[in-house]
Amino acid sequence: MSDATKRPSAEEIILYEKDPKTKIATITFNRPEFLNAPTSDARLRYADVVRSASVDDDVKVVIIRGVGDNLGSGADLPEFMEGVDEPEKRLRELKVDDPSLGPVNYPPKGTFRNGATISGWYANVQAGNRPLQELKKISIVEAKGYCYGWHFYQCADADLVISSDDALFGHPSFRYYGWGPRMWTWVQMMGLRKFQEMVFTGRPFTAEDMDKCNFLNKVVAREDLEAETQKYALACARNRPVDTVFMQKMFFEVYKQHQGEYMGSLLSAFFESMGSGVANDREDDLDMGEAIDSGLAAAVNDNDAKFPPDFRLSKKNRAKLD
Repeated sequence: MSDATKRPSAEEIILYEKDPKTKIATITFNRPEFLNAPTSDARLRYADVVRSASVDDDVKVVIIRGVGDNLGSGADLPEFMEGVDEPEKRLRELKVDDPSLGPVNYPPKGTFRNGATISGWYANVQAGNRPLQELKKISIVEAKGYCYGWHFYQCADADLVISSDDALFGHPSFRYYGWGPRMWTWVQMMGLRKFQEMVFTGRPFTAEDMDKCNFLNKVVAREDLEAETQKYALACARNRPVDTVFMQKMFFEVYKQHQGEYMGSLLSAFFESMGSGVANDREDDLDMGEAIDSGLAAAVNDNDAKFPPDFRLSKKNRAKLD
């Protein structure tokens, strides 16, 4: 899907509605045919929607969910890779493509700034990766199916996570690149020992695994997920006034910054920017650059098959017996 015109608009991918009577708003990821992958424009819209909900007096609780069988499997990687050869896409994502600013030249290939500029941007809430960190309302993620990559960010940054028992959590980057922008937060939420297992093996964690890590608030059967999420949302909405919630969120935000949440994003961005300096150990090691050129889906699927079934990222491959 290299032609951007084939991608849905940000407004089609990120749906938003609110009920002033209950003070519950809902953000829905709506791209099920592409596993709810957000485009760069959709991530920017997501940040704007979260900021709007944070200000809106009609909102006290925000539910985040996905259409279809999955919360989502991460961002639109092919679109991201297009930006490597099309700097104007990077400028658009960075919100510096306003003609009134005059010409802006993106740092050229071969410079540290070429990768570090966009990686550093992902630490900014306006970029759409970590806006829940600054949301002054209660956020609840409804997790199901794939909860990978960018969608895993939202799970870790949310206040509460209600999960179906078939959910899988993790970041494909641990297997295909090595880093993820929200690593600092994940290690805080999961605990060092188990998060190291996720990083070093690259395996996804099941809902049962994540429940044992105290990452989840509740695990239920898939058919009960929406009702259970609504129950939690109504309880939060009826508990204390919006002013109280605002002050509570400020307390937790100070606590997270004391733990270095934002610093962790900057540190991860730095390491991601150095990824081009990594040398493969073997000729058959997966190389993301080559995989993009030869066919990402096939390359990732072939690599997935090299691992034990319960360590595989794909639900279809996990169901296969060796």
